[in-house]
Amino acid sequence: MDDTLFPQAQEKEGMFSVPHSDVMPPFGNRCCIFDRPIMDASPGPDINHGTMVYFLRLRRLRGGAATIASALLCGCHRTVFDAAGYIAHQQSRLVVTSTLLMLLIIIPVILLTLFFAWHYRQSNADADYRPDWDRSLHLELAIWAAPLLIVIALGALTWIGSHTLDPFRPLHRIDANRTVAADTRPLIVDVVALDWKWLFIYPEQGVAVVNEAAAPVDVPIRFRITSESVMNAFFVPALAGQIYAMPGMRSELNAVVNRPGNFRGFSSSYSGAGFSHMEFRFLGMSAAQFAQWIQRNRDAPARLDRAAYLRLVRPSIADPVRRYGTIDPAMFQSIVDRCIASRRSCPPTTGASPSRAAASMPLGAAR
Repeated sequence: MDDTLFPQAQEKEGMFSVPHSDVMPPFGNRCCIFDRPIMDASPGPDINHGTMVYFLRLRRLRGGAATIASALLCGCHRTVFDAAGYIAHQQSRLVVTSTLLMLLIIIPVILLTLFFAWHYRQSNADADYRPDWDRSLHLELAIWAAPLLIVIALGALTWIGSHTLDPFRPLHRIDANRTVAADTRPLIVDVVALDWKWLFIYPEQGVAVVNEAAAPVDVPIRFRITSESVMNAFFVPALAGQIYAMPGMRSELNAVVNRPGNFRGFSSSYSGAGFSHMEFRFLGMSAAQFAQWIQRNRDAPARLDRAAYLRLVRPSIADPVRRYGTIDPAMFQSIVDRCIASRRSCPPTTGASPSRAAASMPLGAAR
């Protein structure tokens, strides 16, 4: 027996005398495992080597089982794999496919490592011992060919996914079975990351909401995203992947929600003291419910203009939902140009401003 494994053990005629307090917790004058008396362990008796190793292995298995159970429980929240939109569904499928491809290498390597460690152990006299062996062409081909094929497959998936799921790319499909008509009008939602809240502006509907967004089911959505102060990340796991929001820049995300629901959105990039409370709700609803939601916002007396925005950008934590019944049509572009908080004049807005007349057309319908 290796003395390094049991420093307290002393060899004596093939037996080991081990003080009971150094091996396992005492229970009176008995050894305990899993809080149950196993054997008499009065000071002085000899414990068979195999018995002692068995007890220690049981204790390690108990700790390992607890660790594995804790890890499994930590992964119970499956939002990313419970997609409510076509883009999120494709992304979750890409994650699963990539993981399975990598497991084709990981699992055999782990199993072979365990097999070699067991088969070529010192006590196995039947193992083939070749001290002069140095190489095998067939083995090298197997070792290098399999990972190479996996890398090629992952590279192809990444290339295809990067182009198909490009957030700036307009949607071509509502789901796996339905395409988007070429002249379909998407819902425009301007998103501004503030400290520490989210502002959603609906330019065509002429309303704005803090910490709440909504969209009708099966209608393409075009999020135009920016930030007022520091870099942030807009993330609705059930809808699509995260998109960074940066001051002075405009990102974009094209997505669609395929079923009604109340989904969690949040910032996935640390942005300061209120980061953990920087959450909002994204509501998927029918066209009729969305029209009612828009009307509810229009009935709000507040107006989102420069003065209201300067009050809104002040840092605050866990803000309630706020609604603005009217907005300055050039508000979002002025935020991107970073000319609201400063006293310099904003550049002129190109093109006609969206009006509520355009919003009277049904979303998702042809122009």
